[in-house]
Amino acid sequence: MKIGILTLPLHTNYGGILQAWALQTILERMGHEVKVLSRDKKYKLTPFFWLVRVPSRIIRRMFGKKVGILNEVYYNKVQEQIRVNIEPTINQYVHRDKRYLDKISEKDYDCFVVGSDQIWRPKYIKSTLKSTIENAFLGFAKSWNVHRISYAASFGTDEWEYTPEQTMIVRDLIKKFAAVSVREKSGQDLCQKNLGINAEHLLDPTMLLSKEDYISAFKIDQETKSAGNLMVYILDLSEEKKKLIEWVSKDKGLLSFTVGARISDSNAPIEDRIQPKLQRWLRGFYDAEFIVTDSFHACVFSILFGKPFIAIGNAERGLSRFESLLGLFDLHKNLISDVSQYDSSKDYSIPFSVYQKLSQWREKSMAYLMNNL
Repeated sequence: MKIGILTLPLHTNYGGILQAWALQTILERMGHEVKVLSRDKKYKLTPFFWLVRVPSRIIRRMFGKKVGILNEVYYNKVQEQIRVNIEPTINQYVHRDKRYLDKISEKDYDCFVVGSDQIWRPKYIKSTLKSTIENAFLGFAKSWNVHRISYAASFGTDEWEYTPEQTMIVRDLIKKFAAVSVREKSGQDLCQKNLGINAEHLLDPTMLLSKEDYISAFKIDQETKSAGNLMVYILDLSEEKKKLIEWVSKDKGLLSFTVGARISDSNAPIEDRIQPKLQRWLRGFYDAEFIVTDSFHACVFSILFGKPFIAIGNAERGLSRFESLLGLFDLHKNLISDVSQYDSSKDYSIPFSVYQKLSQWREKSMAYLMNNL
């Protein structure tokens, strides 16, 4: 079948890119022709922008209004610089359909797979996909005769963030799905309670592949060795987290290194906002003896690469994601909600039983795809 994967835009998000590539890879191994629906995050500078919007802003500025004149132009330029190391990898590995959703037609695809990542979180749909939440449930294709399922779609939280109107709309749309699966246990409860749907709980797509798959596909072993052996990947850095990193480094006698940039810090110099290439991030897990992170997908790859780690619960980005993931493998000990909870006497390594459970979850997840496509 010709399958379109609908997920959040890839941008510079390592985990987002890899989960899209992983699901694409699995579906291609099953014999399907696959595209990831992912347009670039940039503004379209149409004639209307130049002939109407810019002159209007100039006039408003003349009357003392504080308004940017060429914000979109600046944004596009900065984003291009930030993505300079990431874009070549996406272009090489991810087969994208860059069209806007309203430009896709019924004849283009036989099937749509929605997921994974936080595709069902309204605020992320609005800020990244620049779309309405109903399109995350294939609202743009509601009248089409196409097969539709979700795979490990995530609400990102255990709270229902939809308005009553949105709930009513997506409840009708999800009934058109042949099968529904979510990434978190809490997602099952949200589907049942708010949408009247029984959803299966499945693995994030990245976990359907092995460490060896990533090393081979991205040639990780050929990358330059990392600058230390304590990998730090922190999305929301704070003084407390800095102290924790120093504490772990001293406690374990390891040299810390960071992979990632200050992408969202508009006050940072542009050179500090340029995201390192994805292969450098994966190489970090390859080299690390211990990992400190507040990222969901960094937890995933710590497990895949068999590295001891601590995850600092990231409530703002969705704490239930961490609790659900680590709960699958009885790794609650690796999750802390406050940096003071780090215990130097505790064993944060990955026991062998985790990989037995991982094998079982892979079988269940693959069976879902095979039975519903």
